[in-house]
Amino acid sequence: MKGMMMNRPLKIADILAFAAEVYPNGEIISVRTEGDVHRTTYKETAGRVAQLAHALKGLGVGFGDRVATLAWNGYRHFELYYAISGIGSVCHTINPRLSAEQMIYIVNHAQDKVLFVDTTFVPILEKLTGELPADLTFVIMTDRAHMPENTLNALCYEELLEGQPTSIDWPEFDENTAAGLCYTSGTTGDPKGALYSHRSMVLHTLIVPTSMPGVFAPGHRIMPVVPLFHVNAWGTPYTAPLTGASLIFPGGKLDGPSIYELMDSEKVWSAWGVPTVWLGLLNEIDKRGRIPEGFGHLVVGGSAAPRPMVEKFENLGVDVCHAWGMTEMSPIGTTGQQIDEMKDWPQDKLIDWKSRQGRRIFGVDFKIVDEDGKRLPHDGKTVGELHVRGNTIVAGYFNNEAATSKALDEEGWFGTGDVAHISADGILTITDRAKDLIKSGGEWISSLDLENIVMAHPKVANCAVVAVPHPKWDERPLLVVTPAGDPPTKAELIAMLSEHLAKWQIPDDVVFVEQLPLTATGKVSKLTLRQNFKDYQLPDEQAAAS
Repeated sequence: MKGMMMNRPLKIADILAFAAEVYPNGEIISVRTEGDVHRTTYKETAGRVAQLAHALKGLGVGFGDRVATLAWNGYRHFELYYAISGIGSVCHTINPRLSAEQMIYIVNHAQDKVLFVDTTFVPILEKLTGELPADLTFVIMTDRAHMPENTLNALCYEELLEGQPTSIDWPEFDENTAAGLCYTSGTTGDPKGALYSHRSMVLHTLIVPTSMPGVFAPGHRIMPVVPLFHVNAWGTPYTAPLTGASLIFPGGKLDGPSIYELMDSEKVWSAWGVPTVWLGLLNEIDKRGRIPEGFGHLVVGGSAAPRPMVEKFENLGVDVCHAWGMTEMSPIGTTGQQIDEMKDWPQDKLIDWKSRQGRRIFGVDFKIVDEDGKRLPHDGKTVGELHVRGNTIVAGYFNNEAATSKALDEEGWFGTGDVAHISADGILTITDRAKDLIKSGGEWISSLDLENIVMAHPKVANCAVVAVPHPKWDERPLLVVTPAGDPPTKAELIAMLSEHLAKWQIPDDVVFVEQLPLTATGKVSKLTLRQNFKDYQLPDEQAAAS
């Protein structure tokens, strides 16, 4: 017997309509490429989104068409999120940090019809136009006064909106209709597209606030440093308006001083981003001698948060929430939000817990498996490859059957490529990426374990451990360090590691560099490091050669 309830489709446009009605004065504050700070509300934005939707239809954008964006975090990018999906088209966000080859592949693979671009990135597209679809329409996201000279034959964003109605009857369609498209950065092979539906994104929007009690609320000021061009800025463009929280968009100024100034002037309470951004903010906090005014909550994800970084923020009075997820998961899979039962924990125990990936969110199931695909126990000790399933997780990749067949196992679970253990009470701990584990003499060494120890050294700004070839042991760990001021000595770091690890786990050498290479999403690029050091001779090899 079925229940006797109405069945209305879950649609993204309804989120903004709700916010405009219930939280009309919720703010969107944006640092613009024009050089100023723009302020608006959810109610005002709803009118502009309607104008943009009418303009899109005027450009011939139809149901299921892909509309691309190449832009920073700002109110116009936010408007595109809602207008494109609202008319049944697909919002395809493009990462501007991708290589030219990857960007060309993505635009052609997605068969984008229109591409909206911030003024900053116009030169990038001008170099690629000969290899992009010939019928692609370009729109520059500014007003006529700030339109740059260009060879794109581009339209002006603000002129598109002029004269358009500020209201719209959003079309009805199935909630499983595609809404967003985000490609992985393609560290192995071509980038792969995660195609989100209205249903998956609305469910994700409803679920995340329940996993982070007290974070999303009217009046709270949330700053997503994680970009709108990467996996929906972790869902904040949807969760904030639904809950009445205000959004502070930093634009392209993501250095420590700029982030600090914006947070301080706008009294940002919760900031979201990857560890490399927060290391820059900590450096600025040290210089200023205080945290930004109003700052009380930090979400860190994208890569594992070093325990020393978590400890520093906690000691400054900032509640750290370590989250984990993937592009293919919409993206959030776990949160490490502190709950009431933890309020009396000793500080060391609390920081240890917050340095892990936390509890799964509702609707996301976990399993870990061995090399043969056999399930392993959730006992907090047994390590295996993490697989996930749920309503907010991809069932395949867009127009890529080969990648789809590799990603899903026989039971339909998605293989994350992360190596982890799970406790009996559901706490996830990522021990490494499968491709970042180092196999030395038949034994596995976790690069994350080594990095977390080294990051506690006061003279280390950042570090990474990668495998380099070895004639006897197959692979050995190499520690690559960015110093914080005067560099530590190699002996200091080896001694520090020796206090915690067996001799065979300790890196064979230490290399100091001015800056670690980053991926398109702001993480340390171990792929680049492995390529840079693939011919590196370790000290014992150098001695043998001489």
